[in-house]
Amino acid sequence: MQDINRRSFISKSTAASAGVIVGLPIVTKSYAKSSPNDTINIAMIGTRIRWQKLFPALANVPNVRIVTLCDIDQRLLPEAVSAVEALTGHKPKTETEYRKVLEDKHIDAVVISTPNHWHALQTIWACQAGKDVYVEKPVSHTIVEGRKMVEAARKYNRVVQAGTQSRSSTGMIDAIKFLHEGRLGELYMVKGLCLKPRASIGHTIDSEIPIGVNWDTFLGPAPYRPFNENRFHYKWHWFWDTGNGDLGNQGPHQTDIARWALNIRTHPIKISGVGKIYVWDSDQETPNTQHIEFEYEDGRIIQFEVRGMASNPEAGIRIGNIYFGHKGWMGTNHTDGRTSQVHYTDIKLQPNGFSSYKEEIGPIFSDKPRDVVDYVKPEVEEALILHFQNFIDCVRSRKWQDLNGEILDGHLSSSLCHLGNIACRLNRTLEFNPNSEKFVNDEEADSYLTKMYRAPYLLPEKV
Repeated sequence: MQDINRRSFISKSTAASAGVIVGLPIVTKSYAKSSPNDTINIAMIGTRIRWQKLFPALANVPNVRIVTLCDIDQRLLPEAVSAVEALTGHKPKTETEYRKVLEDKHIDAVVISTPNHWHALQTIWACQAGKDVYVEKPVSHTIVEGRKMVEAARKYNRVVQAGTQSRSSTGMIDAIKFLHEGRLGELYMVKGLCLKPRASIGHTIDSEIPIGVNWDTFLGPAPYRPFNENRFHYKWHWFWDTGNGDLGNQGPHQTDIARWALNIRTHPIKISGVGKIYVWDSDQETPNTQHIEFEYEDGRIIQFEVRGMASNPEAGIRIGNIYFGHKGWMGTNHTDGRTSQVHYTDIKLQPNGFSSYKEEIGPIFSDKPRDVVDYVKPEVEEALILHFQNFIDCVRSRKWQDLNGEILDGHLSSSLCHLGNIACRLNRTLEFNPNSEKFVNDEEADSYLTKMYRAPYLLPEKV
């Protein structure tokens, strides 16, 4: 019955969905400054775990001021304000209503680190209001949303950067350059890994909405449900209404790097995947273990694994990528592209038809050779600073084409995670049309390309 209702909803276009945010006029004027000496005013939306990494990095970019913090949980704002003031010497304003942020003509851009189900609407509304956008991964909650975000960025000529900061990591840039130079020969497959053991979230009963929390706005386009701690801070990742599981949480980083390595800027044509929740009996809906394979039109493959229970690393990597070429293989840690060795193989065909090979470890591609080591994160990640610098540079120049993590790439990489989740939920191989962004003769699978929206938080039919 759920699938029938979903298909029925998608087949009907709602008149209200053709509109934009209620009460907010479309403004195409840019308030961004052109001089590097001019200050770019930023509003940061969402002030929890990811924000704690983002604001110190943004504060390292010259001539940028964090002028506003916005969160639906008022309890978080005093500490967030103090943290920004202590670091920058400037005390930001606070808002609990995103519309008011967009109405502020002094704000040039917004940084969005809210739950996944809000990313698309907040990005589209910002574009319509004449703001540039830095949006965390996954950029969207569904594939349809991602395409609408690209359309909005283009229509309103906005600079929209996806939070795939590995694109700005000097170590990862070195690694990709090494691969693109053909040092491993022809790449035929890249595997992404997310080996993060997760404890059970257990079962939690509904409770009263905490004072200071705007629960209705938190849910936004998601169906209304009574307040539940398991569906709130961070744990929203594990419910389909608001999150996409670890495939959508870590996956966009690794799938983005995989596409980058393979020089692929399209969707796959075939997706297969298995995944479910193992061991834990809890409220969680998204799988804690998944194996996904994406096949492209030219036959190349991207694989991705989520292992939420105890597991061995592969090639010394728990979160990162492994690249396979006909001359050898290589791995990169997600946090630092410089930490992995290169393994070359010499394959010889024997008379009896069996193959034998010897393997040797080659030179590290980095300018600072070293063995695989445990990586200690600095207080502020270099890649994040460089990613924000790239964003701010493009806000000033208005050249969105110079973005390292442009919204189209964010859409393509996030879509891999959405496609993988759909394959796992349906438990069968799917065929996909990259041009139409629909499945091939598969209405059931197509029903997962979008979702139902709760009024007035509707996805515009036309941005």
